[in-house]
Amino acid sequence: MTESTLDDRRELHDQLREQALGMGGEKKLKTRAAAGILNARERIDHLFDEDTFHEVGLFGVSHRPQMRDRTPADGKVTGFGQIAGNTVGVVSNDFTVLGASSSRTNARKIKQVKRVAARQGYPVVFLGESSGARMPDAMGAEGTVANSDDPIQYLRRRDSPWVSAVLGPCYGSSSWYASMSDFVVMRKGAVLAVSSPRLTEMATSENVDPEELGGWRVHAQDSGLVDVAVDTDEEALDLVKRFLSYLPNNRDEPPPVAAVPEGADDPARAERIAALVPTSRNRVYNMRKVLECIVDPDSLFELKQLYGRPIITALARIDGQTVGIVASNPFVKGGAIDPEACSKATSFLVLCDSFNVPLVFIADQPGFLIGKDGERKGATGRVMNWMNALSLVTVPRIAVVARKSYGQALLNMGLGGNADETCAWTTAEINFMDPRFGARIVHGRDVIDDAERYEAAVAEMTQGTSAYDAAAAFAVGNVIDPRQTRAYLSAALRVHGRRVGEHHLANWPTTIY
Repeated sequence: MTESTLDDRRELHDQLREQALGMGGEKKLKTRAAAGILNARERIDHLFDEDTFHEVGLFGVSHRPQMRDRTPADGKVTGFGQIAGNTVGVVSNDFTVLGASSSRTNARKIKQVKRVAARQGYPVVFLGESSGARMPDAMGAEGTVANSDDPIQYLRRRDSPWVSAVLGPCYGSSSWYASMSDFVVMRKGAVLAVSSPRLTEMATSENVDPEELGGWRVHAQDSGLVDVAVDTDEEALDLVKRFLSYLPNNRDEPPPVAAVPEGADDPARAERIAALVPTSRNRVYNMRKVLECIVDPDSLFELKQLYGRPIITALARIDGQTVGIVASNPFVKGGAIDPEACSKATSFLVLCDSFNVPLVFIADQPGFLIGKDGERKGATGRVMNWMNALSLVTVPRIAVVARKSYGQALLNMGLGGNADETCAWTTAEINFMDPRFGARIVHGRDVIDDAERYEAAVAEMTQGTSAYDAAAAFAVGNVIDPRQTRAYLSAALRVHGRRVGEHHLANWPTTIY
Protein backbone atom coordinates (compact mmCIF):
# COMPACT_ATOMS: atom_id res chain seq x y z
CA MET A 1 0.00 0.00 0.00
CA THR A 2 1.49 3.37 -1.07
CA GLU A 3 1.95 6.35 1.22
CA SER A 4 -0.57 8.41 -0.77
CA THR A 5 -3.16 5.69 -0.29
CA LEU A 6 -2.53 5.75 3.45
CA ASP A 7 -3.08 9.52 3.43
CA ASP A 8 -6.30 9.05 1.51
CA ARG A 9 -7.47 6.48 4.02
CA ARG A 10 -6.57 8.78 6.88
CA GLU A 11 -8.58 11.59 5.32
CA LEU A 12 -11.59 9.32 4.90
CA HIS A 13 -11.19 8.05 8.46
CA ASP A 14 -11.11 11.58 9.86
CA GLN A 15 -14.12 12.58 7.78
CA LEU A 16 -16.22 9.61 8.93
CA ARG A 17 -15.12 10.04 12.52
CA GLU A 18 -16.04 13.71 12.50
CA GLN A 19 -19.40 12.87 11.00
CA ALA A 20 -20.08 10.27 13.69
CA LEU A 21 -19.06 12.60 16.52
CA GLY A 22 -21.20 15.37 15.01
CA MET A 23 -24.33 13.32 15.75
CA GLY A 24 -27.50 14.91 14.35
CA GLY A 25 -25.88 18.19 13.44
CA GLU A 26 -25.02 21.51 15.06
CA LYS A 27 -28.54 22.93 14.90
CA LYS A 28 -30.14 20.08 16.83
CA LEU A 29 -27.32 20.04 19.39
CA LYS A 30 -27.66 23.79 20.00
CA THR A 31 -31.42 23.41 20.50
CA ARG A 32 -30.82 20.79 23.19
CA ALA A 33 -28.16 22.86 24.88
CA ALA A 34 -30.49 25.87 25.00
CA ALA A 35 -33.10 23.69 26.73
CA GLY A 36 -30.55 22.55 29.33
CA ILE A 37 -30.62 18.95 28.09
CA LEU A 38 -27.37 17.06 27.56
CA ASN A 39 -26.74 15.23 24.33
CA ALA A 40 -25.84 11.53 24.17
CA ARG A 41 -22.08 12.12 24.29
CA GLU A 42 -22.23 14.78 26.99
CA ARG A 43 -24.15 12.32 29.14
CA ILE A 44 -21.38 9.78 28.74
CA ASP A 45 -18.77 12.41 29.62
CA HIS A 46 -20.68 13.23 32.83
CA LEU A 47 -21.16 9.58 33.72
CA PHE A 48 -17.63 8.25 33.31
CA ASP A 49 -14.29 9.09 34.88
CA GLU A 50 -12.43 11.51 32.65
CA ASP A 51 -10.87 10.05 29.48
CA THR A 52 -11.96 6.47 30.22
CA PHE A 53 -14.68 5.99 27.58
CA HIS A 54 -13.83 3.31 25.01
CA GLU A 55 -16.38 3.48 22.21
CA VAL A 56 -17.58 0.41 20.34
CA GLY A 57 -19.39 0.96 17.04
CA LEU A 58 -18.42 4.57 16.29
CA PHE A 59 -18.62 3.97 12.53
CA GLY A 60 -21.88 2.04 12.60
CA VAL A 61 -24.62 3.38 10.31
CA SER A 62 -27.95 2.20 8.92
CA HIS A 63 -27.89 -1.00 6.88
CA ARG A 64 -29.81 0.89 4.18
CA PRO A 65 -27.26 2.51 1.81
CA GLN A 66 -29.43 5.57 1.18
CA MET A 67 -29.57 6.29 4.94
CA ARG A 68 -25.88 6.02 5.79
CA ASP A 69 -25.13 9.73 5.64
CA ARG A 70 -28.09 10.46 7.95
CA THR A 71 -27.32 7.90 10.65
CA PRO A 72 -24.02 8.67 12.42
CA ALA A 73 -23.28 5.89 14.96
CA ASP A 74 -26.75 4.68 13.92
CA GLY A 75 -28.29 6.78 16.67
CA LYS A 76 -26.88 4.93 19.67
CA VAL A 77 -23.49 5.56 21.30
CA THR A 78 -22.16 2.40 22.90
CA GLY A 79 -19.03 1.27 24.68
CA PHE A 80 -17.32 0.98 28.05
CA GLY A 81 -15.86 3.38 30.58
CA GLN A 82 -15.04 3.62 34.24
CA ILE A 83 -17.04 4.91 37.20
CA ALA A 84 -14.88 5.35 40.29
CA GLY A 85 -12.36 3.04 38.66
CA ASN A 86 -14.84 0.24 37.84
CA THR A 87 -15.57 -0.72 34.22
CA VAL A 88 -19.18 -0.18 33.14
CA GLY A 89 -20.94 -0.69 29.81
CA VAL A 90 -23.14 2.05 28.37
CA VAL A 91 -25.85 2.50 25.74
CA SER A 92 -26.55 6.20 25.22
CA ASN A 93 -29.40 6.94 22.85
CA ASP A 94 -28.78 9.84 20.47
CA PHE A 95 -32.18 11.39 19.85
CA THR A 96 -30.72 13.85 17.32
CA VAL A 97 -30.26 10.93 14.89
CA LEU A 98 -33.69 9.77 13.69
CA GLY A 99 -34.98 9.87 17.24
CA ALA A 100 -32.51 7.13 18.29
CA SER A 101 -34.87 4.70 16.58
CA SER A 102 -34.03 1.02 16.77
CA SER A 103 -32.57 -0.71 13.72
CA ARG A 104 -30.40 -3.66 12.79
CA THR A 105 -27.01 -2.00 13.28
CA ASN A 106 -27.64 -0.34 16.62
CA ALA A 107 -29.31 -3.52 17.89
CA ARG A 108 -26.03 -5.32 17.20
CA LYS A 109 -24.15 -2.64 19.09
CA ILE A 110 -26.38 -3.05 22.14
CA LYS A 111 -26.02 -6.81 21.94
CA GLN A 112 -22.24 -6.50 21.95
CA VAL A 113 -22.23 -4.34 25.08
CA LYS A 114 -24.54 -6.73 26.91
CA ARG A 115 -22.56 -9.77 25.81
CA VAL A 116 -19.19 -8.39 26.93
CA ALA A 117 -20.65 -7.06 30.18
CA ALA A 118 -22.18 -10.44 31.02
CA ARG A 119 -18.98 -12.31 30.21
CA GLN A 120 -16.64 -9.93 32.03
CA GLY A 121 -18.95 -9.07 34.93
CA TYR A 122 -19.56 -5.37 34.21
CA PRO A 123 -22.68 -3.35 35.09
CA VAL A 124 -24.58 -1.79 32.17
CA VAL A 125 -26.12 1.69 32.08
CA PHE A 126 -28.87 2.54 29.59
CA LEU A 127 -29.33 6.26 28.93
CA GLY A 128 -32.82 6.23 27.51
CA GLU A 129 -34.32 8.56 24.93
CA SER A 130 -35.74 6.89 21.84
CA SER A 131 -38.71 6.94 19.49
CA GLY A 132 -39.11 3.19 19.07
CA ALA A 133 -38.61 1.01 16.01
CA ARG A 134 -37.29 2.76 12.90
CA MET A 135 -39.79 3.11 10.09
CA PRO A 136 -39.95 1.84 7.41
CA ASP A 137 -37.11 -0.57 8.33
CA ALA A 138 -39.30 -2.55 10.71
CA MET A 139 -42.29 -2.88 8.39
CA GLY A 140 -43.08 -6.10 6.55
CA ALA A 141 -42.19 -9.66 7.43
CA GLU A 142 -38.49 -9.28 6.64
CA GLY A 143 -38.13 -6.07 8.66
CA THR A 144 -40.03 -7.46 11.62
CA VAL A 145 -37.91 -10.61 11.78
CA ALA A 146 -34.61 -8.83 11.13
CA ASN A 147 -35.20 -6.34 13.95
CA SER A 148 -36.17 -8.99 16.48
CA ASP A 149 -34.12 -12.03 15.52
CA ASP A 150 -32.57 -12.46 18.97
CA PRO A 151 -34.47 -14.80 21.29
CA ILE A 152 -32.52 -13.65 24.37
CA GLN A 153 -32.62 -9.92 23.65
CA TYR A 154 -34.80 -9.33 26.69
CA LEU A 155 -33.52 -12.13 28.90
CA ARG A 156 -32.62 -10.84 32.37
CA ARG A 157 -30.31 -13.14 34.36
CA ARG A 158 -28.87 -10.48 36.65
CA ASP A 159 -25.27 -11.45 36.04
CA SER A 160 -24.44 -7.82 36.76
CA PRO A 161 -26.48 -4.72 37.67
CA TRP A 162 -28.47 -2.89 35.01
CA VAL A 163 -29.33 0.76 35.49
CA SER A 164 -31.52 3.03 33.38
CA ALA A 165 -31.88 6.79 33.21
CA VAL A 166 -35.07 7.95 31.47
CA LEU A 167 -33.95 11.29 30.03
CA GLY A 168 -36.47 12.08 27.30
CA PRO A 169 -39.18 10.35 25.28
CA CYS A 170 -38.66 6.62 25.87
CA TYR A 171 -40.59 4.27 23.63
CA GLY A 172 -39.59 0.88 22.29
CA SER A 173 -36.19 -0.43 23.42
CA SER A 174 -35.55 2.38 25.91
CA SER A 175 -38.78 1.62 27.73
CA TRP A 176 -38.11 -2.14 27.64
CA TYR A 177 -34.62 -1.83 29.13
CA ALA A 178 -35.82 0.63 31.75
CA SER A 179 -38.50 -1.83 32.81
CA MET A 180 -35.87 -4.57 33.16
CA SER A 181 -33.35 -2.53 35.14
CA ASP A 182 -32.43 -2.78 38.81
CA PHE A 183 -32.58 0.98 39.26
CA VAL A 184 -34.45 3.59 37.20
CA VAL A 185 -34.07 7.33 37.56
CA MET A 186 -36.29 9.64 35.50
CA ARG A 187 -35.86 13.28 34.59
CA LYS A 188 -39.07 15.23 35.07
CA GLY A 189 -40.45 16.07 31.64
CA ALA A 190 -39.37 12.74 30.17
CA VAL A 191 -41.93 10.13 29.13
CA LEU A 192 -41.81 6.33 29.49
CA ALA A 193 -44.44 4.34 27.61
CA VAL A 194 -45.03 1.45 25.23
CA SER A 195 -45.79 3.80 22.34
CA SER A 196 -45.73 7.52 21.67
CA PRO A 197 -48.75 9.76 22.39
CA ARG A 198 -49.27 10.16 18.64
CA LEU A 199 -49.53 6.41 18.00
CA THR A 200 -51.59 5.95 21.16
CA GLU A 201 -54.05 8.60 19.98
CA MET A 202 -54.42 6.82 16.64
CA ALA A 203 -55.01 3.50 18.38
CA THR A 204 -57.46 4.76 20.98
CA SER A 205 -59.08 7.75 19.19
CA GLU A 206 -58.48 9.78 22.34
CA ASN A 207 -56.36 12.83 23.03
CA VAL A 208 -53.31 11.73 25.01
CA ASP A 209 -51.29 14.00 27.26
CA PRO A 210 -47.67 12.76 27.43
CA GLU A 211 -47.44 13.37 31.19
CA GLU A 212 -50.62 11.42 31.83
CA LEU A 213 -49.47 8.65 29.52
CA GLY A 214 -46.05 8.07 31.03
CA GLY A 215 -44.73 11.04 33.00
CA TRP A 216 -42.70 10.82 36.20
CA ARG A 217 -45.75 10.89 38.48
CA VAL A 218 -47.27 7.91 36.65
CA HIS A 219 -44.16 5.78 37.15
CA ALA A 220 -42.84 7.05 40.47
CA GLN A 221 -46.22 7.01 42.23
CA ASP A 222 -48.55 4.64 40.36
CA SER A 223 -46.66 1.99 38.39
CA GLY A 224 -43.57 1.89 40.62
CA LEU A 225 -41.25 1.43 37.62
CA VAL A 226 -39.25 4.54 38.51
CA ASP A 227 -37.18 4.65 41.70
CA VAL A 228 -36.36 8.36 41.77
CA ALA A 229 -37.47 11.43 39.79
CA VAL A 230 -35.12 14.40 39.40
CA ASP A 231 -35.04 17.75 37.63
CA THR A 232 -31.94 17.54 35.43
CA ASP A 233 -29.82 15.14 33.40
CA GLU A 234 -26.87 15.80 35.68
CA GLU A 235 -28.82 14.84 38.80
CA ALA A 236 -29.97 11.64 37.12
CA LEU A 237 -26.44 10.64 36.11
CA ASP A 238 -25.10 11.40 39.58
CA LEU A 239 -27.74 9.09 41.08
CA VAL A 240 -26.76 6.34 38.63
CA LYS A 241 -23.21 6.58 39.95
CA ARG A 242 -24.37 6.66 43.55
CA PHE A 243 -26.56 3.58 43.12
CA LEU A 244 -23.70 1.60 41.61
CA SER A 245 -21.43 2.57 44.51
CA TYR A 246 -23.50 0.29 46.80
CA LEU A 247 -23.33 -2.80 44.57
CA PRO A 248 -20.65 -5.20 43.40
CA ASN A 249 -19.71 -5.21 39.74
CA ASN A 250 -21.35 -8.59 39.35
CA ARG A 251 -23.08 -11.41 41.21
CA ASP A 252 -19.83 -13.23 42.03
CA GLU A 253 -18.45 -10.44 44.21
CA PRO A 254 -19.51 -9.02 47.58
CA PRO A 255 -20.52 -5.35 47.67
CA PRO A 256 -17.71 -2.83 48.16
CA VAL A 257 -16.88 -1.60 51.66
CA ALA A 258 -16.72 2.16 52.12
CA ALA A 259 -14.88 4.17 54.73
CA VAL A 260 -16.92 4.67 57.91
CA PRO A 261 -17.77 8.38 58.27
CA GLU A 262 -16.59 10.28 61.30
CA GLY A 263 -19.19 10.35 64.06
CA ALA A 264 -21.01 7.23 62.88
CA ASP A 265 -20.95 5.77 66.38
CA ASP A 266 -21.60 9.01 68.23
CA PRO A 267 -23.85 8.06 71.21
CA ALA A 268 -25.95 11.16 70.55
CA ARG A 269 -27.23 9.57 67.32
CA ALA A 270 -28.48 6.54 69.22
CA GLU A 271 -30.08 8.70 71.91
CA ARG A 272 -32.20 10.47 69.30
CA ILE A 273 -34.06 7.22 68.58
CA ALA A 274 -35.73 7.33 72.00
CA ALA A 275 -37.01 10.83 71.27
CA LEU A 276 -38.22 9.97 67.78
CA VAL A 277 -40.30 6.84 68.56
CA PRO A 278 -43.46 7.26 70.69
CA THR A 279 -44.09 4.46 73.18
CA SER A 280 -47.80 4.38 72.26
CA ARG A 281 -48.24 1.91 69.40
CA ASN A 282 -51.02 4.08 67.92
CA ARG A 283 -48.94 7.22 67.35
CA VAL A 284 -47.14 7.73 64.04
CA TYR A 285 -43.55 8.79 63.56
CA ASN A 286 -40.99 9.20 60.80
CA MET A 287 -39.09 5.94 60.38
CA ARG A 288 -36.65 7.57 57.97
CA LYS A 289 -35.29 9.71 60.78
CA VAL A 290 -34.85 6.59 62.90
CA LEU A 291 -32.98 4.84 60.08
CA GLU A 292 -30.69 7.85 59.72
CA CYS A 293 -29.71 7.38 63.37
CA ILE A 294 -28.84 3.72 62.74
CA VAL A 295 -26.96 3.59 59.44
CA ASP A 296 -23.72 5.37 58.55
CA PRO A 297 -24.30 9.14 58.20
CA ASP A 298 -25.53 10.23 54.76
CA SER A 299 -25.64 6.65 53.48
CA LEU A 300 -29.42 6.11 53.33
CA PHE A 301 -30.41 5.78 49.63
CA GLU A 302 -34.12 5.17 49.31
CA LEU A 303 -35.72 3.44 46.31
CA LYS A 304 -39.34 3.90 45.19
CA GLN A 305 -40.07 6.42 47.93
CA LEU A 306 -43.36 7.54 46.33
CA TYR A 307 -44.67 4.03 45.64
CA GLY A 308 -45.92 1.48 48.19
CA ARG A 309 -45.29 4.06 50.89
CA PRO A 310 -46.17 1.96 54.00
CA ILE A 311 -42.86 0.17 53.38
CA ILE A 312 -39.45 1.84 53.05
CA THR A 313 -36.85 0.12 50.88
CA ALA A 314 -33.36 1.58 50.93
CA LEU A 315 -29.73 0.79 50.40
CA ALA A 316 -27.47 2.02 53.19
CA ARG A 317 -24.22 1.24 54.96
CA ILE A 318 -23.44 0.03 58.46
CA ASP A 319 -19.73 0.17 59.35
CA GLY A 320 -19.11 0.81 55.65
CA GLN A 321 -20.87 -2.40 54.59
CA THR A 322 -23.78 -2.20 52.16
CA VAL A 323 -27.11 -3.39 53.54
CA GLY A 324 -30.62 -3.45 52.13
CA ILE A 325 -33.29 -2.15 54.50
CA VAL A 326 -36.96 -3.12 54.44
CA ALA A 327 -38.66 -1.02 57.11
CA SER A 328 -42.21 -0.24 58.14
CA ASN A 329 -43.35 3.33 57.65
CA PRO A 330 -45.93 4.12 60.36
CA PHE A 331 -46.24 7.64 58.94
CA VAL A 332 -48.34 6.25 56.05
CA LYS A 333 -51.50 4.23 56.76
CA GLY A 334 -50.11 3.54 60.23
CA GLY A 335 -47.66 1.15 58.57
CA ALA A 336 -50.43 -1.18 57.32
CA ILE A 337 -48.94 -2.92 54.29
CA ASP A 338 -50.85 -2.40 51.03
CA PRO A 339 -50.51 -4.40 47.78
CA GLU A 340 -48.12 -1.89 46.23
CA ALA A 341 -45.86 -2.12 49.28
CA CYS A 342 -45.79 -5.92 48.89
CA SER A 343 -44.62 -5.62 45.29
CA LYS A 344 -42.07 -3.00 46.27
CA ALA A 345 -40.63 -5.26 48.98
CA THR A 346 -40.48 -8.26 46.63
CA SER A 347 -38.64 -6.23 44.00
CA PHE A 348 -36.13 -5.12 46.61
CA LEU A 349 -35.51 -8.67 47.84
CA VAL A 350 -34.72 -9.65 44.25
CA LEU A 351 -32.17 -6.83 43.97
CA CYS A 352 -30.42 -7.64 47.24
CA ASP A 353 -30.33 -11.40 46.79
CA SER A 354 -29.05 -11.08 43.23
CA PHE A 355 -26.09 -8.91 44.25
CA ASN A 356 -25.12 -10.26 47.69
CA VAL A 357 -26.53 -7.42 49.79
CA PRO A 358 -27.47 -8.47 53.37
CA LEU A 359 -31.04 -7.62 54.35
CA VAL A 360 -32.21 -5.81 57.47
CA PHE A 361 -35.93 -5.82 58.34
CA ILE A 362 -37.28 -3.29 60.85
CA ALA A 363 -40.94 -3.94 61.62
CA ASP A 364 -43.52 -1.63 63.15
CA GLN A 365 -46.66 -2.74 61.39
CA PRO A 366 -50.28 -3.61 62.28
CA GLY A 367 -50.63 -6.18 59.49
CA PHE A 368 -51.76 -6.02 55.89
CA LEU A 369 -54.19 -3.34 54.77
CA ILE A 370 -57.49 -5.14 54.17
CA GLY A 371 -60.44 -4.06 52.05
CA LYS A 372 -62.06 -4.24 48.63
CA ASP A 373 -59.44 -2.14 46.87
CA GLY A 374 -56.64 -4.41 48.02
CA GLU A 375 -58.44 -7.55 46.90
CA ARG A 376 -59.02 -6.07 43.45
CA LYS A 377 -55.27 -5.54 43.23
CA GLY A 378 -54.55 -9.16 44.10
CA ALA A 379 -53.40 -8.53 47.66
CA THR A 380 -53.13 -12.19 48.62
CA GLY A 381 -51.07 -12.99 45.53
CA ARG A 382 -48.70 -10.12 46.24
CA VAL A 383 -48.33 -11.15 49.88
CA MET A 384 -47.40 -14.65 48.77
CA ASN A 385 -45.03 -13.38 46.09
CA TRP A 386 -43.18 -11.58 48.86
CA MET A 387 -43.15 -14.71 51.03
CA ASN A 388 -41.98 -16.89 48.15
CA ALA A 389 -39.17 -14.46 47.37
CA LEU A 390 -38.19 -14.27 51.03
CA SER A 391 -38.05 -18.07 51.21
CA LEU A 392 -35.60 -18.08 48.30
CA VAL A 393 -33.28 -15.39 49.67
CA THR A 394 -29.79 -16.71 50.42
CA VAL A 395 -28.04 -13.53 51.63
CA PRO A 396 -27.92 -12.81 55.39
CA ARG A 397 -31.25 -11.64 56.86
CA ILE A 398 -31.53 -9.83 60.16
CA ALA A 399 -34.92 -8.85 61.57
CA VAL A 400 -35.75 -6.25 64.22
CA VAL A 401 -39.21 -5.72 65.72
CA ALA A 402 -39.50 -2.07 66.75
CA ARG A 403 -42.83 -1.28 68.45
CA LYS A 404 -45.06 -4.02 67.07
CA SER A 405 -45.47 -6.73 64.48
CA TYR A 406 -48.83 -8.42 63.88
CA GLY A 407 -50.29 -11.30 61.90
CA GLN A 408 -49.02 -12.89 58.71
CA ALA A 409 -47.00 -9.76 58.04
CA LEU A 410 -44.64 -10.58 60.91
CA LEU A 411 -43.48 -13.52 58.78
CA ASN A 412 -42.97 -11.25 55.77
CA MET A 413 -40.90 -8.96 57.98
CA GLY A 414 -38.53 -11.74 59.02
CA LEU A 415 -39.94 -13.59 62.02
CA GLY A 416 -41.06 -17.22 62.01
CA GLY A 417 -37.71 -18.53 60.84
CA ASN A 418 -37.50 -16.15 57.90
CA ALA A 419 -34.30 -14.46 59.10
CA ASP A 420 -30.89 -15.67 60.20
CA GLU A 421 -31.05 -13.59 63.37
CA THR A 422 -33.86 -11.72 65.12
CA CYS A 423 -34.35 -9.29 67.95
CA ALA A 424 -37.04 -7.05 69.41
CA TRP A 425 -36.94 -3.71 71.13
CA THR A 426 -37.75 -3.74 74.84
CA THR A 427 -41.03 -1.97 74.02
CA ALA A 428 -42.07 -4.33 71.22
CA GLU A 429 -45.33 -6.26 71.00
CA ILE A 430 -45.71 -9.41 68.89
CA ASN A 431 -49.20 -10.71 68.34
CA PHE A 432 -51.63 -12.26 65.88
CA MET A 433 -53.47 -8.94 65.60
CA ASP A 434 -54.02 -5.65 67.38
CA PRO A 435 -55.48 -6.58 70.81
CA ARG A 436 -58.25 -4.00 70.35
CA PHE A 437 -59.53 -5.85 67.30
CA GLY A 438 -58.96 -9.23 68.90
CA ALA A 439 -61.10 -8.22 71.88
CA ARG A 440 -64.01 -7.33 69.61
CA ILE A 441 -63.73 -10.53 67.59
CA VAL A 442 -63.64 -12.77 70.68
CA HIS A 443 -66.15 -10.86 72.83
CA GLY A 444 -68.35 -9.30 70.15
CA ARG A 445 -68.50 -5.81 68.71
CA ASP A 446 -70.67 -4.48 71.51
CA VAL A 447 -67.92 -5.10 74.05
CA ILE A 448 -66.71 -1.54 73.41
CA ASP A 449 -69.98 -0.24 74.93
CA ASP A 450 -68.80 -1.39 78.35
CA ALA A 451 -65.53 0.39 79.04
CA GLU A 452 -64.49 -1.81 81.98
CA ARG A 453 -65.30 -5.04 80.14
CA TYR A 454 -63.55 -3.80 77.00
CA GLU A 455 -60.42 -2.88 78.92
CA ALA A 456 -60.32 -6.33 80.50
CA ALA A 457 -60.82 -7.97 77.12
CA VAL A 458 -57.96 -5.97 75.59
CA ALA A 459 -55.74 -6.89 78.54
CA GLU A 460 -56.59 -10.55 77.93
CA MET A 461 -55.61 -10.25 74.25
CA THR A 462 -52.37 -8.51 75.25
CA GLN A 463 -51.12 -11.30 77.52
CA GLY A 464 -47.96 -13.06 76.39
CA THR A 465 -47.17 -10.51 73.67
CA SER A 466 -44.16 -8.67 75.07
CA ALA A 467 -40.64 -8.82 73.65
CA TYR A 468 -39.62 -10.96 76.62
CA ASP A 469 -42.47 -13.40 76.02
CA ALA A 470 -41.26 -13.75 72.44
CA ALA A 471 -37.66 -14.21 73.60
CA ALA A 472 -38.74 -16.83 76.15
CA ALA A 473 -40.19 -18.93 73.32
CA PHE A 474 -37.17 -18.10 71.13
CA ALA A 475 -39.51 -16.41 68.66
CA VAL A 476 -36.84 -13.71 68.73
CA GLY A 477 -33.22 -14.28 69.59
CA ASN A 478 -32.63 -11.18 71.69
CA VAL A 479 -34.24 -8.15 73.30
CA ILE A 480 -32.46 -4.81 72.95
CA ASP A 481 -32.87 -1.21 73.95
CA PRO A 482 -33.81 0.77 70.80
CA ARG A 483 -30.66 2.81 71.28
CA GLN A 484 -28.59 -0.36 70.82
CA THR A 485 -29.95 -1.04 67.33
CA ARG A 486 -26.88 0.10 65.38
CA ALA A 487 -24.50 -1.77 67.68
CA TYR A 488 -26.66 -4.91 67.48
CA LEU A 489 -26.84 -4.82 63.67
CA SER A 490 -23.12 -4.18 63.42
CA ALA A 491 -22.38 -7.26 65.55
CA ALA A 492 -24.92 -9.41 63.69
CA LEU A 493 -23.42 -8.44 60.34
CA ARG A 494 -19.98 -9.44 61.58
CA VAL A 495 -21.34 -12.86 62.57
CA HIS A 496 -23.27 -13.57 59.38
CA GLY A 497 -20.61 -12.11 57.16
CA ARG A 498 -20.22 -10.85 53.65
CA ARG A 499 -21.74 -13.89 52.00
CA VAL A 500 -21.97 -14.40 48.25
CA GLY A 501 -25.39 -15.98 47.89
CA GLU A 502 -26.79 -18.61 45.56
CA HIS A 503 -28.92 -16.08 43.65
CA HIS A 504 -32.16 -18.05 43.54
CA LEU A 505 -33.98 -14.82 42.67
CA ALA A 506 -31.74 -13.81 39.78
CA ASN A 507 -34.30 -15.01 37.21
CA TRP A 508 -37.33 -13.56 39.01
CA PRO A 509 -39.65 -11.66 36.63
CA THR A 510 -38.30 -8.21 35.97
CA THR A 511 -41.43 -6.20 36.76
CA ILE A 512 -42.42 -5.28 40.30
CA TYR A 513 -45.74 -7.13 40.21
